[in-house]
Amino acid sequence: MSLEFYDRRAVLRLSAVTLATLITAGCLNGQSSSSQTATMPDSHTFEPQTVTIEPGETVTWTNESNIEHTVTAYEDEIPDEAAYFASGGFESERAARSRVKEGLIAPGENYDHTFDHPGTYGYFCIPHEVSGMVGTVRVE
Repeated sequence: MSLEFYDRRAVLRLSAVTLATLITAGCLNGQSSSSQTATMPDSHTFEPQTVTIEPGETVTWTNESNIEHTVTAYEDEIPDEAAYFASGGFESERAARSRVKEGLIAPGENYDHTFDHPGTYGYFCIPHEVSGMVGTVRVE
């Protein structure tokens, strides 16, 4: 076979890969599938304490400690248009506080939330709030 035959195959293969990439990007509709991780390495902290992401990105909290924690939004510290978030799927801070056991994240488990609206979101761990276990998500 001639060298020209192999060059055409290389061009066709590269064209197919390029087309597949463009089609996949179009399916994502411009949305990022990025994720940031925050950990709970001990009984008193979120690491990092402040996470900065773009709208549409997800924060995943991972409990690396040997005790249970929650991720609970302060209802008055989230943007007005944003949905409330809390491990356990609660729709309000009051519900999360009154049913703490349902929102606990066991050691080795995760909780994630996607942030669609720009703004600053304050959150805390219910059992360790008095110890200063609070954090912030900035969506810019």
